[in-house]
Amino acid sequence: MAFQKPTGTQDLLPGAVEKWQFIEDKARDLCRRFNYREIRTPIFEQTSLFERGVGETTDIVEKEMYTFLDKGERSMTLRPEGTAGVVRSYVENKLYGEPDVSKLYYIGPMFRYERPQAGRQRQFHQFGVEAFGATDPAIDAEVVALGYQFCRELGLKDVKVEINSVGNPASRAAYREKLLDFLMPMRDSLCKDCQSRMDRNPLRVLDCKVDQDKFKGAPSILDSLDEECTTHFAKVQELLSAMEVEYVINPRLVRGLDYYTYTAFEYKAQGIGAIDTIGGGGRYNGLVAEVGGPDQPGIGMALGLERIALILEKQEIGVSGAKPLDVYLIALGEAADKEVTTQLFKLRQAGFSAERDYLGRKMKAQMKSADRMQARYTAILGEDELQRGEIALKSMESGEQQTVKLDELIQALH
Repeated sequence: MAFQKPTGTQDLLPGAVEKWQFIEDKARDLCRRFNYREIRTPIFEQTSLFERGVGETTDIVEKEMYTFLDKGERSMTLRPEGTAGVVRSYVENKLYGEPDVSKLYYIGPMFRYERPQAGRQRQFHQFGVEAFGATDPAIDAEVVALGYQFCRELGLKDVKVEINSVGNPASRAAYREKLLDFLMPMRDSLCKDCQSRMDRNPLRVLDCKVDQDKFKGAPSILDSLDEECTTHFAKVQELLSAMEVEYVINPRLVRGLDYYTYTAFEYKAQGIGAIDTIGGGGRYNGLVAEVGGPDQPGIGMALGLERIALILEKQEIGVSGAKPLDVYLIALGEAADKEVTTQLFKLRQAGFSAERDYLGRKMKAQMKSADRMQARYTAILGEDELQRGEIALKSMESGEQQTVKLDELIQALH
């Protein structure tokens, strides 16, 4: 039988993958400018890391993780998100010993067992950043602004930022009681997930997609914030406004992970059907300690690259695809063929993209091949030119042709 890719995955083929490289290059350049350094963590980790780091009451841990026993009967999980692994690495490698704030970024695949649909795959890719060691609202604003600027520089239209504060443990405890008082009368009418969350983590009830219309009169967590949380949130807003980051406050925004404290936020964009969230993040001041490290604050965000690529397509935003070839070399005759191999390698060593024919085709077919590869030049070497130590160089755009010395071909292409 013919093999097919697993459900919820995709092949990124030449022609499309160059657009992904463009997106990833933009992310890396932006992180360079914001002084974030790349980190690469394993694609699988101990299952308990995600249970502790992401939260046992989340949909991710309860329903979506790819978990398996390895040959040592240890429970392992393909990473469903990036933060927990980065936090584990931060602790294990004692990056908290660095004198400055640790600012890290990652780009890579994540895995969740979900029903595939537009913008939602079982293997998907995220670009994310994490910053450890500072409680200053300025780092919150910086992380939010970095993701916003990434979308802006890609050309995405109508990107909106929604922000909220989910408070600290004390203010959340106060809000928990108010929320339970609101939810208890309707408990029996809520879905089973909501009923379960009411017992374990009532704030997660507000993230339910089934019963959303029943929560219109729910109390706002912003009314339960203490002075510290209120001041922190106000400063984040002030700094976002100073950077001209467009945002709205959404007091119902709680995010789908248990580790958030203080600032929580999401990026929204139209173009992928019912799903409009392309990423988000927040502060997680207790997570480093939860994973076994010192009590270091942290904040991060992640954006889904599949969703961004889909919106770029829907909004008809052109991004750089395959790059044109610098030169296509054509050999006429056996002796010339050997010299073309030598010249081809020298050109590549010098930094040029160069190609030749490997199928024994006639010159006309080779010229068509050069045209398909959008070569800027063709360099044609026949027996006569070889004896004179020369090669014919033709501009594919203008059609102009000149003869240059073989040992001056590299200079002629500059």
